[in-house]
Amino acid sequence: MSVTCVALTLGVIAAQERPKREPMTFALDCAGSDCPLLKGAPQTSGMRGGSVKLKPGESVGWHSTSGNEEALVILHGSGVANIEGHPDVPLKEKMLAYIPPATRHNVTNIGSQVLEYVWVVAPTAEAAK
Repeated sequence: MSVTCVALTLGVIAAQERPKREPMTFALDCAGSDCPLLKGAPQTSGMRGGSVKLKPGESVGWHSTSGNEEALVILHGSGVANIEGHPDVPLKEKMLAYIPPATRHNVTNIGSQVLEYVWVVAPTAEAAK
């Protein structure tokens, strides 16, 4: 009985220590070309996100999703997602692109206007274990 009470007490204490997450909004206007907005804990359970603006010919540079999956929501312009081991994926406005976990990739503006998109990454269930 006392073990059960201790376990319940620890569970209640742990639940009280978790930050309460509240709804948030962010303006997508920023001075830089890559603007992180959601920054993971304690804001979220691990989700991060931001916005990117690339001038014609610019790219974000090769990087990996690691233990995250990523969504790119293309707002304006056109570009290409270079995905290691896969054909390039054309990107255009009003489009969503999904990048699987553990995938090296790059985004390049191949158009004549600014390429603007929102990125969101979240840890996979496998990464959380």
